[in-house]
Amino acid sequence: METDLIIIGAGPGGYECAVKAARQGLKVTIIEAKAPGGTCLNEGCIPTKSLCHTAAILRELNDAGDYGIIMQASALDFTGAMARKNQIVSSLKEGIKQLMKIPGINYVEGRASFITSHTISVGADIYEAPHIIIATGSQSKCLSIPGGDLPRVVDSAEMLSLTKIPQRLSIIGGGVIGLEFASIFATFGSEVTVIEFCKEILPNFDKDIAKRLRLELKKQGITFKNGTAVTAITTGENENAPYLVSYEEKGKTSAIEADIVLMAVGRMPNIHGLNLEAIGVATTQRGITVDENMQTNIRGVYAVGDVNGLSPLAHAATFQSYRALNHITGQTDNIKFNIIPAAVFTVPELASIGLTEDECDKKEIPCTIHKSFYRANGKALTIGASEGLVKIITSPNGLILGAAILGQHASDLIHEVAVIMNYGGTLDQLKDIIHAHPTLSETILSAAEA
Repeated sequence: METDLIIIGAGPGGYECAVKAARQGLKVTIIEAKAPGGTCLNEGCIPTKSLCHTAAILRELNDAGDYGIIMQASALDFTGAMARKNQIVSSLKEGIKQLMKIPGINYVEGRASFITSHTISVGADIYEAPHIIIATGSQSKCLSIPGGDLPRVVDSAEMLSLTKIPQRLSIIGGGVIGLEFASIFATFGSEVTVIEFCKEILPNFDKDIAKRLRLELKKQGITFKNGTAVTAITTGENENAPYLVSYEEKGKTSAIEADIVLMAVGRMPNIHGLNLEAIGVATTQRGITVDENMQTNIRGVYAVGDVNGLSPLAHAATFQSYRALNHITGQTDNIKFNIIPAAVFTVPELASIGLTEDECDKKEIPCTIHKSFYRANGKALTIGASEGLVKIITSPNGLILGAAILGQHASDLIHEVAVIMNYGGTLDQLKDIIHAHPTLSETILSAAEA
């Protein structure tokens, strides 16, 4: 079967591109091995955010007395929380299935494998197109340590299928995935320990903000062991006994008990089975090598999203696919891939965009830091969100280089900075924007004026 474009993978980097291409008049075949929506919808962004919101509501209910509300003690219905999560995923998945039925899109279920640079096989069926976009995403990594394959050592997808709350949860990895699950299950009642190999959690984020988040999470009962290497996981006396997670910290070996161990040590590209070697696509450990148009070393073959290793974010995958499509159709765009907002949905939230202070120091980029604090913001105090910080980084001439926000609604607030940065805005221009009062957005204005 011949089409204009073949897309392998129906996650954010696949289905969004398929819809856009079809609306431009292209005939598209999109091939998906599992379920539409990819990791983000089925095993990542959406289900975890559902549980994050459940945890946030539970925390507010537990703090109701602070707002003058007298109520009986709240309790979590874990089964109900998981059912709500599943219903949201099902609803969104059905929406994508409907999108895949629009004219111009041929949705195919199965595993794709390259025959030539323009030919794909799915079982016994053959599909041909002058352009192919690989959007197969990524999968969880696992540490190669003794006990890493034990039944109750799980990845993020398996965490979303738990039927009961673990009494003791050990999380190996203090990145985005590990911290979101730590925040969720600490609120749900688990004794949570986060073990991070680096000196600080969230090593790719601003160190100052990451430290403040760690201290806030520590107040919530989460134990952190930074600069620590897990060496082994061993079983107890019987299959129901807790595991022993052994680790080395400052030259000393210790162990803690855990009923569930979450392995959150990063992700690796899904390239196995694609038969990339048959056409000579260049790869590294990070993923498929691409140029600025997301094209591989093989003309007409593109790779977007987690599979190319450039960014682990769903929205980055979507816009990378738009860049690839624009290149295919001869269009230009002004997408700035160095200005991508990122968020961590802990309580409190953390969001970041552009350069961090640490990156400026390493690259010897002169910069000025501007800060404001949630505790000085009227709206923050009224909603009980006084713990928070806005940090804006500018060049000597006032150009905004980056920003980081810790606090309630940080994931939403960061987009004001995103808009300004995308249009080359300066701190003075930000100061001239009237912000409604009282709102959390005034924390950004206050930082600009600091």
